[in-house]
Amino acid sequence: MLRNGLEPWHLLIVAIVFIVLFGSRKLPDTARALGKSMRILKSEAKAMKSDDTAAAAPVEPTSVQMAAEPAAAPAQPEPKTVAEPTATTS
Repeated sequence: MLRNGLEPWHLLIVAIVFIVLFGSRKLPDTARALGKSMRILKSEAKAMKSDDTAAAAPVEPTSVQMAAEPAAAPAQPEPKTVAEPTATTS
C-alpha cells in the first residue's frame, strides 16, 4: 500500500502546499518556533532522564554530610509594639 511513501517529488509537493498555505513571510518564523520547541522538548526529556537515573541510585546515609553550621535565617525586623493609651476618668 505505501511502498514508496516518501519520494522526492512528494516532498516537493508538500513544500509547495506549505508555501501556498502559509506564505513565504511566515515560514521562517514558523521554522524558528518549531526549532525552539524541539530544543525545549529535548532539554526537558534529558532532564527527566537524568532525574530518573538520580532517583534510581540509592543514597547511602553515610554519604550525606551535615553542614558544620546551619544556614542562618534571614534577619526579620521585630514587630514594633505600640503602647495603647490608658483610659483616664475625669
